[in-house]
Amino acid sequence: MRYIKKSKKSKIKKWVNNIVSGILMFLLISVASVVVISKASGGEPQFFGYQLKTVLSGSMEPGIQTGSIIAVKTAEDKTSFKKGDVITFQEAEGILITHRITEVVKSGDSVLYRTKGDNNNAEDMNPVLSDNVVASYTGFTMPYVGYFNNFAQSKNGAFLLLIPGILLLLYSAFTIWKVLSVVELPQRKQAEIVEEDGGKSHS
Repeated sequence: MRYIKKSKKSKIKKWVNNIVSGILMFLLISVASVVVISKASGGEPQFFGYQLKTVLSGSMEPGIQTGSIIAVKTAEDKTSFKKGDVITFQEAEGILITHRITEVVKSGDSVLYRTKGDNNNAEDMNPVLSDNVVASYTGFTMPYVGYFNNFAQSKNGAFLLLIPGILLLLYSAFTIWKVLSVVELPQRKQAEIVEEDGGKSHS
């Protein structure tokens, strides 16, 4: 019965060790992927026509929280958006804004969008030319992850790779120490038995 209990305990420990190692490895690969993709694309990661954008203002709260990551789909037909759609557009060079369309204005062959942040009191000052629309918001958002992604794009972003790597190294060291302690324990007991037998033989 004792053997069965020990066997079950060893299986559980092995199962837990595999899970922890898997989680740490997943974190390492995930962080590495985000950093590498961000550096390679020169901005937010892109997957199959979708982009992950970092939101660092509260103009679209509460729907989109400050520091969130949102998924947007690259705009193909930039003149087909309607009132209520949330679009990402270029206001100035290097500045992207994600706001909701409040009105569609058609002037000849041109289409303009009046926009407003859900949390703002007034509409944006300048209407958006359809050519300046970059993408449309898909409704997917992850709160607070944007801070992480923003740091990953910075010069110090590569340091994020050290965090899961250090955790994995520490866990490996702890696992090795546990294995060595288990191996040394029977050896100590055996040495004690030998000493006891030696003491009895002398007496």
